[in-house]
Parts: sequence; C-alpha cells; structure tokens
Amino acid sequence: MTNMIQSAIDQVAALTWAAYEKARAAGALPAGGEAVTVTIEIPRDTSHGDYASNFAMAGARELHMAPRAIAQAIVDHLDLEGSYFQKAEIAGPGFLNFTLGPKWYSEVLSAIEREGAGYGSGGDGAGKKVMVEFVSANPTGPMHMGNARGGVLGDTLANVLARDGWNVWKEFYVNDAGNQINKFARSIYARCMQLTVGEANYPFPADGYQGEDIRELAQGFLAREGIDFPGGTAEGEWLEQMAQYGLEHNIPKMKADLNKYGIEYDQWFFESSLHNSGYVAETVGLLTEKGWTYEKDGALWLNTTGLLKKKYMAEGKSQEQVDKLDLKDDVLRRANGFYTYFAADIAYHRNKLDVRGFDLAINIWGADHHGHVARLQAALDGLGLNGSRRLVIVLMQLVNLLQDGKPVKMSKRTGKAIALHDLLDEISVDAARYYFNNRAASSSLDFDLDLAVRQDSENPVYYVQYAHARICSLLARMRESGAEVCGAGQVDACVLTQPEELALIKSLAQYPEELHLAARDYDPSRINRYLTALAGDFHRFYNACRCMVDDPCLQSARLKLVDTTRDVLANGLNLLGVSAPEKM
Repeated sequence: MTNMIQSAIDQVAALTWAAYEKARAAGALPAGGEAVTVTIEIPRDTSHGDYASNFAMAGARELHMAPRAIAQAIVDHLDLEGSYFQKAEIAGPGFLNFTLGPKWYSEVLSAIEREGAGYGSGGDGAGKKVMVEFVSANPTGPMHMGNARGGVLGDTLANVLARDGWNVWKEFYVNDAGNQINKFARSIYARCMQLTVGEANYPFPADGYQGEDIRELAQGFLAREGIDFPGGTAEGEWLEQMAQYGLEHNIPKMKADLNKYGIEYDQWFFESSLHNSGYVAETVGLLTEKGWTYEKDGALWLNTTGLLKKKYMAEGKSQEQVDKLDLKDDVLRRANGFYTYFAADIAYHRNKLDVRGFDLAINIWGADHHGHVARLQAALDGLGLNGSRRLVIVLMQLVNLLQDGKPVKMSKRTGKAIALHDLLDEISVDAARYYFNNRAASSSLDFDLDLAVRQDSENPVYYVQYAHARICSLLARMRESGAEVCGAGQVDACVLTQPEELALIKSLAQYPEELHLAARDYDPSRINRYLTALAGDFHRFYNACRCMVDDPCLQSARLKLVDTTRDVLANGLNLLGVSAPEKM
C-alpha cells in the first residue's frame, strides 16, 4: 500500500544520488559518494523545507570537500522535473532542503481515494500468524478497571496488526483450574452454609472471595438445589458442582460485558483443557527430558536460574551482571502431585507456538506481572521454541479513575470496586475505548470521568468525532447548493496553496507511517494521538479556508480535501472501535 511519506524520502535519496552521479561525471565532485551514509529527515520548521538531506555534510570526509561546496554541486545538477519537489535549497552548514510540489499533494489525495478503507495498510506482517491474548481475567468475579484498559489495548493492537499484514487471532485464556477456582468454590460453599445454618455457625474462609457476587451465586445455587443442601453429599462433590455453577454464570457475564465493550474473541481457551488432556504433564516431561528440571522436597522444580542465565548471556549481559541478579527456581509440580499455575502457563504458551503454530504470541499483562515475563520466555527457550523472540509481553500500567478531581475507587451504586459494566453505565463505549487507549501501555493513565462526558474540545474523543461530524454537515450543505465531490483525478492540487491546506494534506499522508509504527512498537495509542492531531489540522483548515467560494477549481479541490479527511478520520476511529458520527 502507498506510503507517501516514505515515497518522498525515497525520492529525495534517488534525486540526490542522481545529481551526485551527474556532478561526478562533470568533474564537479570526486568519486566516493557510494560510501556516504545519508540521513533524510522532516524538519520541524517548514520554512526549512519539507525534507532535509545531510548528504553534503556526511560526505565531507569521503569526498574531501567542504559540505557547502558539495551541496552546491548537488543543487547545480539536480533535475526536479516530474518529481514530487518544486525546489531544493542549501541551508546552514550544508543541508539540502527539498520543498514539496503539487504532484505530491495530488498523489496523496489519489492514494487515499484509490485505497479506500484499506488506506494505511502495510505488509510487514506478511501473512504471518500472531495471537493477541488479552484481559484473561479470573472468572471468579466481575471484570474491573485494569481489565477495561487491557481490553481496549489488546483489541486495538489486534486491529492495528491486522492492518499491517498479520494474520491475527484474538484469545481469552480462562483460568478455570487451580487454586483460585478451588478458593472460588470454597467461598460459594461457605456462603451456602451460612445461608443454611446462619453466619454465626459457619466461619467464612480467611482467604475467601468476599464480594456480594459470591453471596448472589450461593443464593442462586441454593435455589436450584432446594432442600438437598447440605444433605449427605460430600463437601468435595459440592465444591465441584459449585465451581461449575459459578463458572457457568460468570463466564457468560464476562462475554456480555466484553461484547458491550465492542470486543469479540476468536476463542475462549480453557486452562482445564490443558490439564484434562495431559498436556501440562507432557510439557513438564519435555522440560525434564531436556535436563531443565530436578526434584527437591518431593516437588519437581524448573531450573529457572540456569535458563535465565543462558537467556541473559545470549542477550549480551556479562557473567558479572548475571551473577548479581536475584534468580530463583520455580516449582512445576507440588509434592501433592498437583501442577502449578506456572507449569500450566508454560504448557499454554507451548500450545500457542508449537501445536497451533503462531509465529508470534503477544500478551497484554498488568505491570505487576513484570517478574514473570523473562521466566516464561526462558522456559519456552528451554523447550526449543525461541520464547525470547516469539513471545512478546506488553506490560500495562495502572488506571487512576478521577471524578471531581479526586480518585474514585468504589462504585456509588454498589459500594464495590468499579467493574467494567459499572463504568459502561456511566460513560459511552466510545469514550471508554478512546480514553483507555489514549496513552501508551507503559504509562499510567488518569481517566477523568467528568472530562469523558463533556461535549467540548477538551474531551479528545469528542474533539475527533466532532471533526468527522463537522465534515459530514459541511458536505451535506454543499450538496444542497449543488456542489459535489469530484474524483482526485479531476482536482487541480496546484490551487491548494494555503498553509492550512498543505498542513492538512501532510497530516493525511502521515497515517500509513503511524499505523506502521503502532504495529512495530505494539503501541496502538499512536492512532489516538494521530487522530487528535489530524482533527486539529482540519479544524484549523476549516477556520481559515472557506469551501463555498466563487472559484470552481478551488472549491472542487477543497471539497475533495475535506471529503478525504472524513475518510481517514473514519478509518482511524474504526481501528479504535469508536464510532464516526455524522451528526453531533
């Protein structure tokens, strides 16, 4: 797909090299230019041109000439005929500054029209398979604010990667086995007993889940079982039934909340399937075969220390640096024969990379999982799966919810920690999705509830959506007056000369590069920042340049520019899972 920013950079390089070859052939410059390492940049100040090459300064040593003399020879032999550029000038110590001409601006509009909804797409993924696993909240209670941020980060990143040419799969890992499920069942059991014999007559587990949702599950379970509880059934059998009952109620609620949030997964993968199939035991057995486990105190341990040392040394750390790290081994199978969560996690990621053949696995995790990242990658390395390269963990910082300038930790309605469904009762899905993706995952996020519902330019999602709605209204008014949007080939870009017009077209051209960088850096928040900047460029254009003018050529060009901006705004908002309203 077309990237007009890169096309311009490539053309600067080609034009400069062609001019050097001509200058060398004419005797104006010596040989040796092929050894020059050139940087081409976009100056912040457009008075210095649109693109700047340092060829002359970088070539001073190789060519044994003063930079400005080299630059003068290049300019003297430049042929800009038919290129994207209308002039090239020498600046400062020898920069070659190139200024874009109408051809480039026209081709930006043509590329966006030609590529339609696919504008901005890239091919870096080359069809390779990537799994994005995100949220994966324990099904023992409602999803909270951290899950809300992780949900939109994961979903938007998946969208960005798909547009960059990856074959994307979205997955939710359901932790329906292990200690937390046992604790979940014991919590429901304790509430059932208290509801049956009285709270004073049955103690609640100190480590149990205290939420009101557990009491509601217990009430529902008792209503289903009637007078049979506790009866003569063994506690272990009740626990198994209660765990199943709780999961059958909670998982559909999680799916409903996420669906309301605009998130749908390709698969909900259940941890229990790994245990039931023997895959966890098989994975641990493979680690043993490769010499990475040992037994101690009746348990089976992973030699995490050895794996991490090997990983860190391969990454360039010195032996002295590695020796200073506080490395510890991990239990894979307890003395009671039960496998640990870490063992199941290794098995799950082996399933991703080995069995299902994903080229890359990306997980969105909370920052509190930082210490788990290298251990899991090293364990996959130990299995020969190159986990250090094929497993990418995006660590997500905390969310601070604010209202009236003060932190909010509890729902006013329920008196509990704010759940995703509580939040979506307070603000729109559009606002939630935009805000939670508004900063890079590595940065903490202040989510201002008051700002999220404001309808003014201070609210970033409103600011961007209003730009789209403003364009739709403008186009509707123009159609009423008989004006229609022409194709890019019918528009003369030469008439677009105002700074606000040119700035807006440059902003439109930046979209493919922002998509590429968002995918490369696993940072979908770049799309938010881009859309906010694009909306700002449009509003400045709108305030400076009237579309209904006497000059039909200028009117046609401005209408095309406006309509093209609408397309790109809608494109970006769609990536974020945010609506592009036609009226506000």
